[in-house]
Amino acid sequence: MAKAIHSMIRVTDENLSVSFYRSAFGFNVADRLDFDTFTLVYLRGAESDFELELTINKGKRELYALGEGYGHLAFCVDDLESEYKRLAAAGFNPRKIVEFKREGALLARFFFVADPDGYQIEVLQRHGRYQ
Repeated sequence: MAKAIHSMIRVTDENLSVSFYRSAFGFNVADRLDFDTFTLVYLRGAESDFELELTINKGKRELYALGEGYGHLAFCVDDLESEYKRLAAAGFNPRKIVEFKREGALLARFFFVADPDGYQIEVLQRHGRYQ
């Protein structure tokens, strides 16, 4: 069976992105590989071996066009309201908390926040299939 090990996004400012993911989600640098024209930074949280790979193309200054195909990353948390308040206090401007129901039953509670490059991140309350 295949095992998911990482997802990659292209970012323009390594320090700003590493700082965001550390402050917002507790991700720390697990590895950093520097090459002539690009750098790869692997971020990992304490709860999983899954990594977020940041690719920084040297000389790229303007934000990437995310296109219409990009969806979002998702993280689950124990206390959605506390995380919302923490991210808001840090100046990350999370969008409002949403309750998503199906046939009257709660399916998910979540909000979205954008990283410095505009990637959308869904933050979900641990519940049901989101563990």
